[in-house]
Amino acid sequence: MGKIKTHKAAAKRFSVTASGKIKMNHEGRRHKLGLKTAKRKRILRKAGYVSTARLHDLKRLLPYE
Repeated sequence: MGKIKTHKAAAKRFSVTASGKIKMNHEGRRHKLGLKTAKRKRILRKAGYVSTARLHDLKRLLPYE
């Protein structure tokens, strides 16, 4: 049986932690930052974790992570 290919776009956006959670950066931090409040930008700065509903799909895209 052959190897499963890693989805490269997903690999650039997500990383798997040691406990098996998938870490991600929030969207909305590129432009139009003048419209957003300082509190909202501060929250978006921190990394987030993928919900359990999406976890199974992303594990399939990142087989060796």
